[in-house]
Amino acid sequence: MSFFKFENKDVYYEETGCGKPLFLLHGNTASSTMFAMAVEKYSQNYKVILIDFLGHGRSQRLDTFPADLWFYEAEQVIAFLREKQYGKVNIIGSSGGALAAINVALEAPELVEKVIADSFEGEVPLNSFTDNIVEEREASKNDPDSRMFYYYMHGDDWESVVDNDTNAIASHCKTIGRFFHKPLSSLSVPILMTGSKEDEFISCMGPNYFEKTYGDMIRKIGHGEIYLFETGRHPAMLSNEDHFRDVCLSFLEK
Repeated sequence: MSFFKFENKDVYYEETGCGKPLFLLHGNTASSTMFAMAVEKYSQNYKVILIDFLGHGRSQRLDTFPADLWFYEAEQVIAFLREKQYGKVNIIGSSGGALAAINVALEAPELVEKVIADSFEGEVPLNSFTDNIVEEREASKNDPDSRMFYYYMHGDDWESVVDNDTNAIASHCKTIGRFFHKPLSSLSVPILMTGSKEDEFISCMGPNYFEKTYGDMIRKIGHGEIYLFETGRHPAMLSNEDHFRDVCLSFLEK
């Protein structure tokens, strides 16, 4: 297993394939293991890089997660890219990983070729999600499918990882309330935003939630593209795996 140091802590990473680097960033309560089935397909075209953010998967654990979690995760990616000196990389971030990916592009555009941000809520947290996060996460810990997912992502101590994530989300909503430190108008790299109209996390907001939210963001950025899948659960990257890959490769290679 390979690790690099961030703030004197061990961050797990792995590289598969060859060619231009493609970074895949996992979401909240997940780890790079969520991409286990996707790596083989993407590595046919790219050198795929996976990372477990600190506190997740095979990386060193944290006592608590910072409230500014997605910016902290972006800092880990930036430090890794500067250490490895890949040049410019493409990034696909899914769910919470999309927020980290956009933060990387905002903070260090010299390291990024293009960004694909999949299945994320926008610039600010969704109150419909954060207002009930503690109760819903407690319920998920008693759901067999969710427990299996958490264990698959993190191992025996999955519950502490989930609790840390829950606390960070609740704290972020109360004390920070925005995902990005810099204005979207400063985002210079090409960006594609994707999602599923059937995403269970935004379905209560209506089928046009992604279209409106992403559209508003792209108007602020001044450029960008949107691709929405008619069907599929959260995240679209996994529930529409083959179709998603085709869309991504078309965007990255044009």
